[in-house]
Order: sequence, then structure tokens, then C-alpha cells
Amino acid sequence: MVFPVFGRRTWMGALVLACAIVLPGVAQAVDSAQLQLESFIQKVQSATGQFQQEQAGKDGVKRAQSGTFAFQRPGKFRWQVVKPYAQLIVSDGQRVYQYDPDLEQVTERKAGQAIGASPAALLFGSGSLDDAFKLQAQEDHDGLQWLRAVPKSPDAGFVHVDIGFSDGLPRQLVLLDAFGQTSRIQFAELKANPGIAASQFQFSVPKGAALVKMD
Repeated sequence: MVFPVFGRRTWMGALVLACAIVLPGVAQAVDSAQLQLESFIQKVQSATGQFQQEQAGKDGVKRAQSGTFAFQRPGKFRWQVVKPYAQLIVSDGQRVYQYDPDLEQVTERKAGQAIGASPAALLFGSGSLDDAFKLQAQEDHDGLQWLRAVPKSPDAGFVHVDIGFSDGLPRQLVLLDAFGQTSRIQFAELKANPGIAASQFQFSVPKGAALVKMD
């Protein structure tokens, strides 16, 4: 399951989205985008960085977000939107919490339900990609090699995600969700396999915020 965007809300898959990571020191001399993705999953167990996301809806209106992220396999991540509004999504590997300060609301889900066959699984998971996705090579364009991941689950919440690679590294992610919206994510200031404090993947409901459990 992924979190769709309703107005100012963000879905975690765009988080994740997040296979568009440029990580120094992990490039491989491989001949396909699929092998590059598999190498990335095997070699990069954690990462931190910044993201820029642009989403275009059916109405043609483009919405931009930016912030920071961190992840650690399997299933732990922190996705923090800074602009144009604040929002935080945290997974401790067991539960996923989505906090919207403006609404003073926290949504809690089981990690398996939230990640499942979502784009987040491509980045944060550690299992076989073939179990959740059908992988298809795409034509090169914009100087990148492309791979399309189509979820096998009909409840994934998105149609497909395209990942662009260059020099053995994933650089762009373009996702078409079930609502006909297209999201493009780019990352910067990335560090591969850094030490990350355990507190980054822990979450406590802020005082005054309502907790909604989605189990």
C-alpha cells in the first residue's frame, strides 16, 4: 500500500520512491538497468540525503516538495518534507507513522501493509524484486538507462515506476500512481552506508496530535 496525495498530503511511495539515488562509490560496470538496481540493493544497506519531488496531476498543476531522508535495510526509513509544508513519515521496520503537523494527526500502519509492493520496497526492502514486481527494460533516453517496475499486486496503489540509471547509479525515478498523477524525484547530498542513529527511525506521537490506526 502507498499513501496517495490528497491536497497537501504525501504518499510514502513517492518516498520512496526513492530509487533515484546517486551514491558515490557504488557504481558497477553492468550492462542493464535491472542489474544496476540489483547491485544497488545488495551493496547499499543505508543512506541519507536530500530530495526534490515534483508531482503533476491530471489538471496539469505541478506541485513541488523538498526535504531530507534516511533509510536502513530492511524496512527502516525517515522521510521528512520541509517545503512547502512540514510532514514526517517514519518506519521502525514494524510500524509506519505519517505525521501531519498542520492537521495535528498521526496515521499508523503495519510496515508490511504500508510498504508491501510499493515503490518503497524497491529502496528499503531486502527481498527478491521478482516477488513483488514485473521488471521491464525501457529504451534509453535523457542519457540514462531505464527500468520499469510494474507491481504484481492489484492493490499496490500505483501503475508503474520508471528508474533511470547512469554510470551504474540510479539517478531518476518517475512514478505513475493510480490517480493518474506523475511524480518525479531527484536526490542530492547522498551518503552511502553511513552510521545512522537508531532514534532517526523511532517515533512518538506529539502532544496534542490525534492518532489514527489503520490496521
